[in-house]
Amino acid sequence: MAEPKVTSVSMPDGRAERSVGELFGALASDASLLVRQEVRLATKELSQKAGYAAGKSVTVAVGAALGLLGAMALVAGLVLALGLVIPVWAAALAVGAVLGLAGYTVAQAGLQSLRRMELKPEQTLLSLQETKSWVQEQIR
Repeated sequence: MAEPKVTSVSMPDGRAERSVGELFGALASDASLLVRQEVRLATKELSQKAGYAAGKSVTVAVGAALGLLGAMALVAGLVLALGLVIPVWAAALAVGAVLGLAGYTVAQAGLQSLRRMELKPEQTLLSLQETKSWVQEQIR
């Protein structure tokens, strides 16, 4: 004896019946729409994070440039001024060390900000988890 073939599903509230094929088609369409929305969300979120990283990279570059410019402007004056008290070579060494340390500190602050930055698209991952749960509920 052949098993009965299910071709439609009755709605609990008595609305028109939809075939299993129509239900799976609607589910596939909805899942496809959700995936497209997830991709748009991921793109937007990653773009925002890339913009933040670019801004922090500028901070690193500005720190390095300030260190260099400061070194160039102050080295001459400070070396000459210190050269009146100590040998000129010692004055140049001391001034160069202080300016180099200042530039290094600014650049490190920018690098630390970049290291702490989370690159995972958190909102997209949460949304994908919700979509997965929704699809699983629709299949049940």
